[in-house]
Amino acid sequence: MTTTSTEQPAADAIRTIKVGVVDSDKRDKTRKVVVSFSARHPKYGKYMRKRSVLHVHDENNESRNGDRVEIEPCRPISKTKRWRLVRIVERAPGS
Repeated sequence: MTTTSTEQPAADAIRTIKVGVVDSDKRDKTRKVVVSFSARHPKYGKYMRKRSVLHVHDENNESRNGDRVEIEPCRPISKTKRWRLVRIVERAPGS
């Protein structure tokens, strides 16, 4: 008797890529990125603007304040860093 295993999607297919704006570039190889989104209030149903501040690993120190960047989750790099810079979507005006 043979058992069939269910196919799991590849790990890369599960990864979510988020787009946010660099809020702080003061630390070496670390950026604070703000990801804004809207969520529905559970009781009243009104849509509210919310945001998440994520610590992102930027290996080459490419991004600057105000840049719009793509980030993806990765292995824990430090206590707070769980995201990695994929690419810079749009440079900040004046940079």
